[in-house]
Amino acid sequence: MEPDPDNAGGGNKLNQTKFPTKILAELSVIVSLSIILKDVLPPIYRLPQGGSITIAGLVPLLWFILRRGFKYGTIAGFIYGLVHMSLGGYVMNPVQGILDYPLAYAALGLTGLFKKHPLIGVSVGILGRFICSFLSGIIFFTGISLEGAIASALYNGTYLIFEFVISTIVIQLLIKRKLINIYM
Repeated sequence: MEPDPDNAGGGNKLNQTKFPTKILAELSVIVSLSIILKDVLPPIYRLPQGGSITIAGLVPLLWFILRRGFKYGTIAGFIYGLVHMSLGGYVMNPVQGILDYPLAYAALGLTGLFKKHPLIGVSVGILGRFICSFLSGIIFFTGISLEGAIASALYNGTYLIFEFVISTIVIQLLIKRKLINIYM
């Protein structure tokens, strides 16, 4: 049996719970790319209370999630959400901040449950992110009412539908070029 290069510490229980070095390095690069595309480059459009339409800002995260699956994808999304929030997130309340940032981006990890059907995965992942932002909107911004639910759905749906369309097009191009699993 050959040693696993991603688990250089051998077979003890402690080392099996650590991140494989290759995946940790890839996660770091992917989070950095997402920060550049979503937080450094100017967005196509920025909404007044958070949310923006970017130049494929979610694609690095979605690509990583499709490559590495739900577990590592959820962790990558959570880490990105924390970094994104720390770079100027719109936070009124700690629970709202958690819902809008680390949990919303961690929900993108749902994409990893559909590795064999990547476009369905992207849809489910972005829907998970929408649900977190939608709940934050009705609880903390618009009020729990039918009007509040409609307002939150419209506000969050406005930018996420464009992010979905852009992300889906780019992911489809990556799939056609067979770049999803490159260097695995």
